[in-house]
Parts: sequence; C-alpha cells; structure tokens
Amino acid sequence: MAKFGLGHIMNGMLGNMSETSAEDLKKKYGSYLLPDEEITNGFVLIRDVVIFTDIRILYINKKDVTGKKTNFQSIYLMNIVDIEVETAGFGIDDSDVIITYLKNVQRRPFNEVTATVKFEFPKSYEISGLYQSLEALAYQNRLEINNMNNYHI
Repeated sequence: MAKFGLGHIMNGMLGNMSETSAEDLKKKYGSYLLPDEEITNGFVLIRDVVIFTDIRILYINKKDVTGKKTNFQSIYLMNIVDIEVETAGFGIDDSDVIITYLKNVQRRPFNEVTATVKFEFPKSYEISGLYQSLEALAYQNRLEINNMNNYHI
C-alpha cells in the first residue's frame, strides 16, 4: 500500500519521490508490463510513477486534473549511456538522478541521438545503490556500443 502520511505529502510537494513496493505497482500497472517483465523497484510522486524493471524504466505521467489522461514513457535499459547523480545537501535539498539515453533505435557509435530525464529522490533515500546499478549498466552499454562494428560508420 502506498504511503499517504505527512512525509509522503511533503516529499511530493517538494518534487521528489517515495519508494513503493513492487507488489503494489504490479497490481496497478501490471497490464502495461511486457510478458515476463519483472518490477525491481518503483517510486511515486503524488500522481506520477517511475517503475524500474529488468528491461526498462517506465515513467508514468498523469496529465490532466482528474489523472485519467496518462502518458507512459519507456527508457530501455540497453539505451542508457550516462548517469549523473547529485546527492542531497543541507536543509530540504533532494537527490537528483539524471539519465542520458539513446533515442535512436540502432545503437551505433558516432550516430547518437540522446535525451535526458531527471528524477528527484528524497534525501532519506540512499541513492548510491541505484547510482551504482545504473552506472554499471551505462558502462556496459558504452562498451557494447563502442565495440559494435569495430567503429565502422
């Protein structure tokens, strides 16, 4: 069950996320998962949701006042090429994770079309584990992309 206490509301008002169980997310958004796709963890920001799976990051953005109009955006893990983290400072600061990923379908060196997305996490969330996982993934993706086709353009 999602948390609705004062801390959750304050995190939402400040623009950062609260961690939510994979079971709760699967109940609510399981119909949007690919066959055999597994949720590893997820976060809720009042109405918006970020779900990390073994295949992608699924960003769910509620659009209108009622929340019925919803946008689903996928960032495939194989396309993540850079991670930037800014840890929380003093006061009401939060931690930011900025993910750079390839937008083009074919992963080839010298042909990149990238985009970035920024997610804000409360300072109480230990961001280092997420950073290590995403950074290892970005590093592996860079190795695969740069070794692909022996740099043929």
